[in-house]
Amino acid sequence: MSFQSAGLRPTVLASALALLFSLSTGIALAQDATPAASATSPAPAASVAAAASTTSAASAASPAGSAAAASSPTPAASAAPAASAPATASTALAAATAANVVAGGSAAAKPGDVAAGQGKAAVCGACHGLDGNSADAQFPKLAGQSEQYIVRQLTDFKAGIRKNAIMMGMAAPLSPQDMHDLGAYFASKTSVPGVADQALVEHGQMLFRQGDGKRDIPACMACHSIDGRGNPGAMYPQLAGQHAAYVEAALKAWHDGTVWGTDAQAQIMPGIAKLLDAKDMAALASYIEGLHSTAKPAASPTP
Repeated sequence: MSFQSAGLRPTVLASALALLFSLSTGIALAQDATPAASATSPAPAASVAAAASTTSAASAASPAGSAAAASSPTPAASAAPAASAPATASTALAAATAANVVAGGSAAAKPGDVAAGQGKAAVCGACHGLDGNSADAQFPKLAGQSEQYIVRQLTDFKAGIRKNAIMMGMAAPLSPQDMHDLGAYFASKTSVPGVADQALVEHGQMLFRQGDGKRDIPACMACHSIDGRGNPGAMYPQLAGQHAAYVEAALKAWHDGTVWGTDAQAQIMPGIAKLLDAKDMAALASYIEGLHSTAKPAASPTP
């Protein structure tokens, strides 16, 4: 027993020391390799979140840095989304507005129906007469007026382009089809002419048929036709038989700067009226009231 115990002791002790040295060396090598591996390996989600929160805190704690970033020029790529958002909204709004205009415009309406227009014209009769021949000179005669011209005026009243407190209110609830039906009804009627003042006929007839070249005044019949029936295609109104007081008041308003719209066509009469004096206006208005139309109302063409 003694021999065996004494013989084995040095051997066991040497083996234990060798094993302990090996383990210590392995642990040291593993500790040295861990940082390198961590640096090259992807960070865990928790580490990324921590880093992000740390960065946010640092940014919040650095006002000077934030101000500098805000004042620095924004890259084009970053500015593009911000600029495109309002532009997209404006484009959509413009497209919707255009769609509403098309849907509500006269292009969406069918040609006027005379029978339908007769029923709708009942309310108009209070001022313009049931057949479009008004008894009161302050209200224009509509009988024989073209469908296109009536639709244009009602559209302008509704839009506030042409100003008249009564007519703007009357036109407000009308649809494009209502306007066409009313226009067709009044176009089917015949204007009843009045009587011209014989003292004014010669001068009025000269201006209506010849104009005055010395003053650059064109002949009225160039647009309104030789018998005052107007030109439906160009939407020049009928004048024949119109109340002299109404025509004279309109000429004076144009002379003084009133304009019934902003388009080129609306600028024609204001420009001509400025060339007329009071005697011209009175003579023309009287001649027009007594002017007899020789043509029957024409069927309204398809708009």
